[in-house]
Amino acid sequence: MRAVLRHRIGAVSVTFLVLMALLAVFGPLLAPYDPLQQNQDALLQGPSAQHLLGTDNLGRDELSRLLAGARLSLLAALEAVVVGLVLGTVPGLLSVYLGRAFEWTTLRVMDAFVTLPFLVFAVAMTALLGNGLTQAMLAVGILVSPAFYRVTRAAAFPVAGSQYVEAARLTGAPAWFVLRRHVWPKVLPAVAVTTAATLGSSLVIVSSLTFLGIGIRPPEPTWGGMLATSLEYLFQRPTAPLAPALMVILTVGACNGLADTLRDVTGVSARSSRKEKARAAA
Repeated sequence: MRAVLRHRIGAVSVTFLVLMALLAVFGPLLAPYDPLQQNQDALLQGPSAQHLLGTDNLGRDELSRLLAGARLSLLAALEAVVVGLVLGTVPGLLSVYLGRAFEWTTLRVMDAFVTLPFLVFAVAMTALLGNGLTQAMLAVGILVSPAFYRVTRAAAFPVAGSQYVEAARLTGAPAWFVLRRHVWPKVLPAVAVTTAATLGSSLVIVSSLTFLGIGIRPPEPTWGGMLATSLEYLFQRPTAPLAPALMVILTVGACNGLADTLRDVTGVSARSSRKEKARAAA
């Protein structure tokens, strides 16, 4: 972390993401108004001293909804990343040690996940399990898991054949000890880079789904839902989409900046990752 903070982009990205995390926790408490409270006397108002970002078509304060929507939007993206991390990293590590049958099976499953379209699969999952962000993020997590699987397996593949791992095996060390002590520290930098980049991608997916009304139960505020509502009344309030769009853009940019900094600090390069992926696939 110290090495990341020594980089200008890394420091800015970490600072912004910490602020977003605090906003997700305390955003509803900082909201000047109830984000669900409607005011028929203040419909589609522009920015003013009373409503800094104006009001929507139901008279709800946009700043309050922006602050309250941070929690749902960011937690949903984090949920998708956690699901993808677990479903991708664990099989990716085990595929190196559990033989060709397990390796072939997990590779075929991950290849099948890659072919599934995000939107169609998310719609199908919400139709089967009910309309909610948890169900939608489960679908997104499943579809981002191949990225973690490929990166984890590519990083673990050369380590599995190293001399110190073979020595640990010859001494009778159990597989879980070898994975935790010798393999995971070598895999962690690549997984960290993938996690940071996937977090930004997941936020874009969350915003896209909520923009379409998938996974959200009105009147819950989300950045994607606010963007969709503001675009319907673009003529009355041309600047309304700027606030939620900027929050998504800046947060995704911070995640990508952190991923780039982690890659530079840890020495994980895209070229080496591609080589290891090709070697693992072969």
